Amino acid sequence: MTPAAFARIALSLDGAVEGAHGGHADFRAGGKVFASVGYPGKEWGMAKLTPEQQQMLVAAEPAMFVPVKGAWGLRGATSVRLAEVDARTLRSALTMAWQNVTVPKPKRARRAAA
Repeated sequence: MTPAAFARIALSLDGAVEGAHGGHADFRAGGKVFASVGYPGKEWGMAKLTPEQQQMLVAAEPAMFVPVKGAWGLRGATSVRLAEVDARTLRSALTMAWQNVTVPKPKRARRAAA
């Protein structure tokens, strides 16, 4: 997988646009980042998953996915090894990340005033 192929898959998702942050490309939907490529090096990508999604992918494909170091990783940010990941698996991971920023979260019920 090349960085250009990663970008093509990310940009194929509805409403996705390419931006940049910190000198590397990122991919956004509705103004929110769901993926990036080129950090910490050109051989890496990142998918903004939930912690549960991250655990599932890391357990299933440890050669392809690894948690980002630090607090971002604890929140689900997941590094993708471009040399290992195939297009089908990447599309699945990026679709989950895209859904995480595009599908509205259910509103919490408000407490009734006493």
